[in-house]
Amino acid sequence: MRRRVAAALCGIMALGLSVQAALAEPTRLMVRALAQDAKFIGTHTGGVDVTLTDVRTGRVLASGRILGGTGDTARIMQTPRTRGQTLADAATAGYEAVLDLAEPTLVRVDARGPLGVPASTISVSSTLWMLPGRDVVGDGLVLTFPGFAIEPAVTRGADGARTISAKVSMMCGCPITPGGLWDAADLTVSADLLAGGQVVATVPLHYAGQPSQFASEPVAAPSTVTAIRVVAASRTTSNAGSARVP
Repeated sequence: MRRRVAAALCGIMALGLSVQAALAEPTRLMVRALAQDAKFIGTHTGGVDVTLTDVRTGRVLASGRILGGTGDTARIMQTPRTRGQTLADAATAGYEAVLDLAEPTLVRVDARGPLGVPASTISVSSTLWMLPGRDVVGDGLVLTFPGFAIEPAVTRGADGARTISAKVSMMCGCPITPGGLWDAADLTVSADLLAGGQVVATVPLHYAGQPSQFASEPVAAPSTVTAIRVVAASRTTSNAGSARVP
């Protein structure tokens, strides 16, 4: 008797699952990553990994990578924006997932990037309700990535003095230049010399004549210094970033 009941229950559950699968509708979700105060993050800086998860069940619904172009500069950065206006075009970086949904689903979106600048890679997450058959496309879900893409380096001269340099750009890879759309004069860049985790000196980095390149004067670093931390901060927005180098 018990076996018959168990078999019947299994049959009902299987029927329920098959009905739910039959009712599932393909539903599209576009995910994009926008650098704070800049353009979209895409192939230029290594892309952004995306994972979509059903919040209720914990099941991974889809995963992929945001790739493509940074978008139209005039549209994103220079044209006054009105309600409902889209920022992205067909070439703009994004990841489009197709989800099979049978009911309204709360979806968590986890994104990590820019992958091409490991020292500055961060994670950004959000949740949204997805309804079966109701596509979220166009701009889609736009996640904002604060910070700067920082690639620090240290070179030693013949006299033993070290020059600290860093490529500092927006998270989309957009260049920082004097008088440019992203003005070098709006940025402060410095390097902390660390010994045992403590700051023993801080030196400024100045624009070094090439887009996004900053460098210090030669520094006679104490022998106890084990790492250097480059810090960049905007004078006009809340944007800031940091990266270490041995």
